[in-house]
Amino acid sequence: MAGIMLALQFFDPEYLMELVEPVVRVFLGIFFLMIGLQFSARTIGLYDRMGFSHINYGGRGRATWWHRHTFNVFRAAILLICLIRIGVDIDPWLGVFPWLYQWPVLLAGMVVLMASFTLVNYLQAYMHEDWRSGIDERAETGQLLTSGPFSRSRNPLFLAVMLGQLGFFLALPSVFSLVCLMAGVLVITRQAREEEKALARRFGQAYEEYRQRVPRWL
Repeated sequence: MAGIMLALQFFDPEYLMELVEPVVRVFLGIFFLMIGLQFSARTIGLYDRMGFSHINYGGRGRATWWHRHTFNVFRAAILLICLIRIGVDIDPWLGVFPWLYQWPVLLAGMVVLMASFTLVNYLQAYMHEDWRSGIDERAETGQLLTSGPFSRSRNPLFLAVMLGQLGFFLALPSVFSLVCLMAGVLVITRQAREEEKALARRFGQAYEEYRQRVPRWL
């Protein structure tokens, strides 16, 4: 009888929520902290080895400059909020959606975030020395990647990042994360267009043929 009661308790939605919710809460804080540390370490390591920054903002006041700064502001806000939530209940201030804030949704968000993290790392490794964040205006650097994941999408890395933004919304379904998701998708889609213009200028006909053959997204 005790075993049956324990099994019934395990399948109780409220009990599962008590188990999953704090795990996801801590996971988000650690996850975004590690993302920040990894990005910084990768950037510094590439600079030390190759002698130039792989982070490109573009000219001050240009679209790409605004995209980068907007992305940085939201990324810092997400990290700060997720770290605070580990010890302080600020969810009422974030506008949490109670009908979505359920253990299966939170768990799905965590899984999607890990999938996004894996894809981003794979794609950056695939790009190797050709990886850039932003538009590198030096015409002599880089090559046009058209193989592997780039044979199915012209912007697989952006797709992986947007997948992570969706995962964050699911792991913390709220007004705050919805605004982050909408702003992130808007910035990324606009940045994709700017980067494609730069690639068209650099690679000319080769890029036009690639553009005709491979979709922007999927």
